[in-house]
Amino acid sequence: MRVLFIFMDGIGLGEADPEANPFARAPMPFFHSLLGGRSLLRDSTPYEGERASLLPLDANLGVQGLPQSATGQAVLLTGRNIPAEIGYHYGPKPNREVAATLQDGAIFGRLGAVGRRSALLNAYPPRYFDGIDSGKRLYSSIPLAVTNAGLPLFTSDDLAAGRSLSADFTGHGWRQMPGFPEAPVYEPREAGAKLAALARDYDFSFFEYWASDYAGHKQDMKWALDQLNSLDGVLEGLLGEWSDTDGLILLTSDHGNMEDLSVRRHTANPVPLLLFGSLEARREFARSVTDLSHIAPAIWDLITNHP
Repeated sequence: MRVLFIFMDGIGLGEADPEANPFARAPMPFFHSLLGGRSLLRDSTPYEGERASLLPLDANLGVQGLPQSATGQAVLLTGRNIPAEIGYHYGPKPNREVAATLQDGAIFGRLGAVGRRSALLNAYPPRYFDGIDSGKRLYSSIPLAVTNAGLPLFTSDDLAAGRSLSADFTGHGWRQMPGFPEAPVYEPREAGAKLAALARDYDFSFFEYWASDYAGHKQDMKWALDQLNSLDGVLEGLLGEWSDTDGLILLTSDHGNMEDLSVRRHTANPVPLLLFGSLEARREFARSVTDLSHIAPAIWDLITNHP
């Protein structure tokens, strides 16, 4: 069975406080229709509807301190409780101990070893590769796992050819960078439909969205609301082009942040697990998933046990 993993950095399940929580404030009509009128809040879980399920996931993993990006993302990709193994949460970029857990490419490498096709669907601009090559930039956990699995990171050429999407879904961010005035730009619903088309080429595809974590750290309510309004359109376009026979879509995060703009730091809130697809696939995936370490094993089982 095909799986599309949408990763949104730094979103947790918070309180119904529209002053601090953009999820309690954003209209998001399509999203709310999927959840029977509910918002992405702690009190909305658990939920099971016609096309969507929502569950809370523990991102703390029994380790003191606030969850961090490097360890949280590595847990999602490996199925290992890495904070417990090394004794602490760490981020934003992997240190030596976290990087060592991703040497085999994590879920990307495991699936490749049994002949399954995987891809990270984000395109990266030339300045990203220049930073990596010069040593001024470090890979975060997700592209580190992808490259360790022997898979390419998509480039500006792939974006122009329609083989990938920009990190903001729509491509507007690329238009603002020097040298890319003709970068493809999509309306949110078009971007969602494009994401569905790209995901059909792979057994396992991954899309990384990081701006949500930035909005949380900056405590920027307007930016957060703009992102959620765009996400609502992306999901509408994605699910409009995705049938239950196409496979399962999951959306989750590594730690809380944007759901509480009263603080600049990460939170200890649970993170959402959103599942879109057939009721049977959603129930099978969610059967024993309660924290971040259960995601990778559930992906493996769904893909390898259901050709």
